[in-house]
Amino acid sequence: MYDIAKKIASGVAVVAAALCSAVGAAPPAAADGKWCNNSVCIETYDSGTYLGRVEVSVTNTNQPHTISARVWTTNGWSANTKVEDVAAFRTYRDQAYPQRHFPAGTRLCAEGFRGGDSVGLPCVTITD
Repeated sequence: MYDIAKKIASGVAVVAAALCSAVGAAPPAAADGKWCNNSVCIETYDSGTYLGRVEVSVTNTNQPHTISARVWTTNGWSANTKVEDVAAFRTYRDQAYPQRHFPAGTRLCAEGFRGGDSVGLPCVTITD
């Protein structure tokens, strides 16, 4: 029994390390761009460390769902997007408006929710 628990703990540690390295390797955002993870994308429209508007999109599946998203930065700014009932095969879109400069190295993330379940978490590092 101890050996099984030890193997499970070891497996969890390997998965956690892999996730941390994948999140840490997110691309820098030196200018406007679009970054996606699974069914969620974030798009910025400003260059440098200023973010005026961030768009979040969540791709829906073949069934209607209630969809929302949360956008945040690692230095404390955050916003929840509207909650919307989306028809099958539609893409939900909403914007958040930070309208401020962020220190270089700040991470911008967005998590999308479909039917209450997380369906993607793209992050990007803001650079000069």
